[in-house]
Amino acid sequence: MARPKAELPPAAAIRALADDENRLAVRVTPGARIEALEIADGKLLAKVRARPEEGKANAAVIALVAAGLGLAASRLRMLRGATSREKLLQIGD
Repeated sequence: MARPKAELPPAAAIRALADDENRLAVRVTPGARIEALEIADGKLLAKVRARPEEGKANAAVIALVAAGLGLAASRLRMLRGATSREKLLQIGD
């Protein structure tokens, strides 16, 4: 049975959370049952299936946020939070 597609808010809503320097703060839940992006209390919450082992969850977060923004994953860069649930991503132009 195929996995359902990730639940994603509109790209404009995600972009609205970025600051003036195109930085986006993300709170991550690794090992979740479903993959989803949610906006709660003005923050982006990312739920990924990948476990936090050897950077797998970080790669999954970047791929999920890129899909939500309609960008290639290579357009996002992690600035801070490689070993934390709180991440700061840079959206490239």
